[in-house]
This record gives sequence, C-alpha cells and structure tokens, in this order.
Amino acid sequence: MTHLRTVGIVVALVVSAVSHGYLYLQGYRHIPLVGFGFLALTSVFVALAVLITVGGPVWLRLAGATVALAALGAFVMSRTVGLLGFVERGWQPQPHALISVFAELTVVGLTVWSRWGVDFGAGRPDDV
Repeated sequence: MTHLRTVGIVVALVVSAVSHGYLYLQGYRHIPLVGFGFLALTSVFVALAVLITVGGPVWLRLAGATVALAALGAFVMSRTVGLLGFVERGWQPQPHALISVFAELTVVGLTVWSRWGVDFGAGRPDDV
C-alpha cells in the first residue's frame, strides 16, 4: 500500500509540474517574479518526483508536501490579497487552476496518509 501512495505522490507532483510549466510557457513567464515562481515550482516538483521515484529518503515526500502547501498558499493569495501585485479570480485559467490545486492537495493528502495514516493492508497475510 505504501508503494501505491508513493506512486500517487510522484504522479501528482508531475501533474502539477506539467500544469505550471504549461502556464509558464503560455505567458506567465512575462509576469515579474511570479513567472520565475512558476518556473522554479515546475523544476522543484520534477526534481522531487525523480528523486522519490529512484528511492530517495522519506523526507523528500515531506519536502514535496511542503512545496505543495506553499503552492496552494500562493494560489489562495493570488485570488484574495494578491501575490506580488498579481491577482486572478476564481478558477482561471481553466482547467489548470483546478488541475494544480487537485494535484497539490493529492500530494499533501497522500504524504500525510503515508506518514501518519492507517495502513489498511497491515496485518493481512500476503496471499489474501
């Protein structure tokens, strides 16, 4: 079960990276400071996904969840008080806002579950 959660974390990191990378290439790169943030986030998510895939230590999953929480915080700020002068409304740009939020929530949820959650497969014989 832990392996499936790790795969889920990696897939969610890659999905968010692809979404942010796409937005960077489609014009966000021209937004001062925010554009660089999209590029940095894409790079960090890809690096974490690769390192987790090749068997990196558990703290890499925690780092992924931390960066995902930071991205979610930036998303909320960009829709409320603004982020470095950058403000968006609602779920724009569609569908990338929704995809990114879902992927980042997935990273956080699976990381929390894999670290502190109940392992429903524990104690069962392997042949079941």
